[in-house]
Amino acid sequence: MNTKRNKVSFIAAVIALSMIMSGCGSSASSQAEAEAVVSAAQSSEAASESGQAESEAPEDSKAEADSEKSDDSKTDDSGSADKQKDTDSAAETEAQPSQQKKGNNGGAQEAETTPATDGGRITPTGSTGTAEQIDTADLFSNRDLKQEADLSDAQKLTVADGKTISITEAGVYVISGSAENCTVRVETEGDNDKVQLVLDGVTITNTDSPAIYVVSADKCFVTTAAGTENTLSVTGAFTADGDTNTDAVIFSKDDLVLNGSGTLKISSTDNGISGHDDLKITGGTYDITATADAIEANDSIAVCGGSFTINAGKDGFHCENDDDYTLGWIYISDGTFNITSKSDGIQGTTYTCIDGGTFNISSAEGIEGTCVIINDGSITISASDDGVNASKKSTAFTAPSFEMNGGTLNITMGMGDTDAIDVNGSVTVSGGTINITCPTQGTAESFDYDGTATFTGGTIIINGTQVDSIPQPMMMGGGMGGRGGMGGGQDFGGQDGQLPERPDGGQDFCGRGGMGGRGRQL
Repeated sequence: MNTKRNKVSFIAAVIALSMIMSGCGSSASSQAEAEAVVSAAQSSEAASESGQAESEAPEDSKAEADSEKSDDSKTDDSGSADKQKDTDSAAETEAQPSQQKKGNNGGAQEAETTPATDGGRITPTGSTGTAEQIDTADLFSNRDLKQEADLSDAQKLTVADGKTISITEAGVYVISGSAENCTVRVETEGDNDKVQLVLDGVTITNTDSPAIYVVSADKCFVTTAAGTENTLSVTGAFTADGDTNTDAVIFSKDDLVLNGSGTLKISSTDNGISGHDDLKITGGTYDITATADAIEANDSIAVCGGSFTINAGKDGFHCENDDDYTLGWIYISDGTFNITSKSDGIQGTTYTCIDGGTFNISSAEGIEGTCVIINDGSITISASDDGVNASKKSTAFTAPSFEMNGGTLNITMGMGDTDAIDVNGSVTVSGGTINITCPTQGTAESFDYDGTATFTGGTIIINGTQVDSIPQPMMMGGGMGGRGGMGGGQDFGGQDGQLPERPDGGQDFCGRGGMGGRGRQL
């Protein structure tokens, strides 16, 4: 992934943005951080020698971070690891459908600890608030990033018509076969239980229930085996499971990770994939058709790899938490995304942060969030409404904001009252290239914002012409009048938000409006 970008501006003591390793980005540690790593390692060794509980120290190199581990531990928000040992093991057996399976707390996998990086936290410079800051050094574990499961203690399950494959203990399970009205149901009781489902050429077609339903687990991995094609479909209206509205082909109440080297095709009469906690995707090929959202989650969506072809009746990616407005963010650092959606291509209620990847988005609105941050990547948006929209969808921020710090953003807009970049707050451009193609007639604008505009670096091109400043919106709430003219140094103010005509009979677009009568309130 290309990690070249201008340095991101952060507030207060927030340090520079760093990327995830192993295909998800990397950065060099400072001398102070290196000393801290050595100190932590020495403390860990001393504790081990004195018979105390073993603790895992951060590592300052990619080679060490990628080393094999045989234990599972989970990193909390402070970065500390709560380790747990593999407990049970079972020989690989061919199980009958609906038979309960015993596991081994996730199998002999790499440690469930985050690869050590000297990461910072992403905080929008144009807004302040209480939203959870995205710590790029604490997003993906070693096991999240590993695209192949450890099958040494795996158990094989074969799907069958009209049956429920019930998994009640942690472990690695290889799923294969073809069936109708069959659900793989994961429901474990242990707080640290990790379940890994390896899809090995499986096809499930259901009428009204998820193909994979995670009721409870510390974390569930859905891994596509290398060289396999897997198809999961729901063709009718979903039926609720008690108080739970199961509305996706893959539906999880707990943390969900998608990875692997194979292909997963999903077709849904509602959502494609739904995670009610954190959802991570680190690899795999996905072809998703859904009448609602293709991929959604409540707390967060973090993606650092994979190839996606999405056709959605609502949003391509959607993250929103109705109960906690500090959550609901999306972070993407790598991957290939071809998204066609009737609403938004990518929407994170609080943050939407793009650190890399290749995007082709055709939608009503391309990228949306209260705060939108683009640090890197190649993004092409064809929008019938706004290309990028930063509006107050979360009370966690005092005001929306948009930041462009690197990468390339190409936006082609439709006719009408549309904006390439629409921000109900402030705009900051410090790097990268913004290339906007907007209509020459009508009420379209290249930039529409309510706060301040800061342009300190990068390139902005509007309809083929490079500009040296961010254009002022032609309509502003309060003191600004109707859209003003561009020619001759004269201002042609309108009244009551009406668009005036130029002397030549045309109308203005994408330019600086003059002062005039009372304008519309935004």
